[in-house]
Amino acid sequence: MSFRVTILGNSSAKPTPDKHTSAHALNVREQFFLIDCGEDTQRQLIRYGINPLKINAVFITHLHGDHLYGLFPLISTMGLYGRRTPLKVFGPKPLDEILEAHFKYFDTELPYEVQFCEVNTRAERCVFETSYMTVETIPLRHRVPCCGYLFREKEPELNIEKSAIERYGLGIAQIAAAKRGEDLTLADGTLLPASEITYRPFRPRAYAYCSDTQYSAKVARIVSGVDLLYHEATYLDVERKTAHQRGHATALQAAKVASMAGVGRLLIGHFSARYKDERVLLDEARTLFEATDLATEGRTFEIPKRRE
Repeated sequence: MSFRVTILGNSSAKPTPDKHTSAHALNVREQFFLIDCGEDTQRQLIRYGINPLKINAVFITHLHGDHLYGLFPLISTMGLYGRRTPLKVFGPKPLDEILEAHFKYFDTELPYEVQFCEVNTRAERCVFETSYMTVETIPLRHRVPCCGYLFREKEPELNIEKSAIERYGLGIAQIAAAKRGEDLTLADGTLLPASEITYRPFRPRAYAYCSDTQYSAKVARIVSGVDLLYHEATYLDVERKTAHQRGHATALQAAKVASMAGVGRLLIGHFSARYKDERVLLDEARTLFEATDLATEGRTFEIPKRRE
């Protein structure tokens, strides 16, 4: 079962000839979710082999253009492609008003419905749920209302050891009860704890997206233990004062969040255009958190399935 993220853009607001602004495509069990939608995101989706029609929902962190300007042409293109399935768009107000203005003058006759879902950027809330996953908001500290998103698999159902079925001669009803976590009483009166004959087929996986934001210890608490953390790292730490004034973080601060949270791996991105070689940001982050990678455009990061 897939759980992977493809980087579509890793640059901050200032345009550059070879980089794109913020957008990630998350594939969870072949269901696709778009996190932020900077300018030219639809071309990046096509470039990296992701059909825009497969996008189930879009999650916008905040209303700055480098995280949003690609949404409107993407909505139009989905209509041209013949989309019929409703598209949920999550984000803070007044994104709904911006969408309404777009529909008034441009996509006046879309063949599908765009459903705006308001998020409270100041609260930790579950805003989206499927049978296998939840999406929660992560309050962030930026110049405008902003939140990240935490994508987490639900606990899988228990499996039962096949050898236990034969050993204890378990029937269908007993097997079903054990999978529900219920202890069993055998025919001879012996109590058989469910924990001795069942197991979780895999450990739930989690991915957190945190951009844009100043350094926040609260974020470290919320994303504690996630497998993969994306945290903006706009500046080197020598520019910490500038980062704070502009509502951003440094590479070292991103690494500090990852270290405090005990995450499996850190991705850094949202790089300032002043850095021609982003490896200086990577080197800085790795002085504190070795398991750091650059969120390089076109690269896909897989979270493998592991048994508990």
